[in-house]
Amino acid sequence: MKIYIDADGCPVVKSTVKIAGEFQISCVIICDTSHRIELDGAETIVVSQGADSVDFRLVNMISAGDMVITQDYGLASMCLGKRAVVLHQDGKQYTEENITGLLEFRAIGKKIRRSGGRTKGMPKRTQEQNIAFENVLRKLLAELAEKQKDNN
Repeated sequence: MKIYIDADGCPVVKSTVKIAGEFQISCVIICDTSHRIELDGAETIVVSQGADSVDFRLVNMISAGDMVITQDYGLASMCLGKRAVVLHQDGKQYTEENITGLLEFRAIGKKIRRSGGRTKGMPKRTQEQNIAFENVLRKLLAELAEKQKDNN
């Protein structure tokens, strides 16, 4: 298992790499040339700028059982299709049960913006969100490690 981070605009890159290290899990940061992030304990892959270039590279790299950190619902959906565990930067796990509603919500917002309307932006990130993410990530990694141990 590896953890892949959609790093463009991701506020939890450092904490993800740190926690991956605690569990001795390989971590891959994928970013474009305008968001280059290099951290000890992680491999960084830089792709050219372009709509969804990071997303497509990430999807082509993952395997079933890998974990992906992203805030992008479309990318989350593609990763779920490849049987990856997908986590939002706020600690919410994307699942087959919730992804359709999230994609519909995104489509409605896009339609509103295309017609000249405005949607509410993201509120400023809080320390509570960081803590929630870290707690969920640790819990999921512990559960996955336990499952892997049981299967061996």
